[in-house]
Amino acid sequence: MESYIIEWFSLIFRWLHVITGIAWIGASFYFVWLDNSLQNPPQWKAEKGIKGDLWSIHGGGIYEVAKYQLSPEEMPTTLHWFKWEAYSTWLTGMVLLSIIYYLGADSYLIDKRIADITQFQAITMGLGFIFGSWVLYELLCSSPLGKNSYVIAGILTLAAIAISYALAHLYSGRGAYIHFGAIIGTLMAGNVFRVIMPSQRALLAAIEKGESPDPKWGAKAKLHSTHNTYLTLPLIFIMISNHYPMTYAHEFNWIILLVIVAITALARQYFVLEHKKIHKPSLLIISALATFALAYLLAPNKPTVNLQGDAQQNVNVTAEAKAIIVERCGTCHSANASDEVFTIAPGGVELDTLQQMKQWAPRIQARAIDSNDMPFLNKTAMTEEERATLARWIAQGAPQS
Repeated sequence: MESYIIEWFSLIFRWLHVITGIAWIGASFYFVWLDNSLQNPPQWKAEKGIKGDLWSIHGGGIYEVAKYQLSPEEMPTTLHWFKWEAYSTWLTGMVLLSIIYYLGADSYLIDKRIADITQFQAITMGLGFIFGSWVLYELLCSSPLGKNSYVIAGILTLAAIAISYALAHLYSGRGAYIHFGAIIGTLMAGNVFRVIMPSQRALLAAIEKGESPDPKWGAKAKLHSTHNTYLTLPLIFIMISNHYPMTYAHEFNWIILLVIVAITALARQYFVLEHKKIHKPSLLIISALATFALAYLLAPNKPTVNLQGDAQQNVNVTAEAKAIIVERCGTCHSANASDEVFTIAPGGVELDTLQQMKQWAPRIQARAIDSNDMPFLNKTAMTEEERATLARWIAQGAPQS
């Protein structure tokens, strides 16, 4: 019953996390596009303090949007803020991290083949990485080095390399990726909480006092908003990465993660420039070519399998494959799962009969042969010889007799 209740909590908070994440990232994308698409206003608007304006059509209506250089002639009675999307996304994400990876540390986070650590150590180090990275980022941005975008980019890149390597050598592949994503999400939410919102409050306070707002507040908020926009695509990839073991389950998963972060950030740069009417299709082409190159490099080696043999040999392979799947996979992937965590077959994949095994043979190939993602954290100790037997059975067409 306990695992059933945890599953419902996981479902609810994952659902909320996705919804709030869509709202936050959608708003971020929209305002970056809006800011980069503003045009010089007519003189009468400029005299009112308007920096740029934009006309658009959506949902059967025409909209006129104007951005003031600092403050309008008269403050409106209602001013819409954009903050709870960020806070809600971060909060639901941390709850989800706690439910899945901290309560279930022994099942999802700790891989004894990588590091023999306790649940307390795993959780403590995970939180240390998340909040320690945020403190480092805050100190860096507040220091004189933060004024040079190239220097701060270089330092953050080196930090990302070190963190990615460390996480991959402490946790399971999934655990490493999700913690790297939690670090990015914390930096982004921290930018909203510690920089963007205070800057906006300072702007309003100056307006209410009848003072001329200090331009540095707007510039600081815009800088951190720009940081956030380049982190959105890497974060989205990490959110869905646990579906793709060819990335996180690879021997060099930490390098793969960094490469994908670079590819997605470069792709985001293309769209940011495009909003400004700066056409750099080469950025998108480079991103696409880099993705294809990565896919090629990660392609599994096709096992050398002898497909020739008599009927008796085929029967033996089938019998061996069935026995392996029942013993190594059946504890989770069965109508009567006996695993203490996965009491219902994950993904609805049941492997009780040869017919079901043949049906799911491509998935077995991807998860248990092309990568060592399954059995989960190899908790049933599938051997390399057994994986080779499964590869031979699937290469023969997954015969049922």
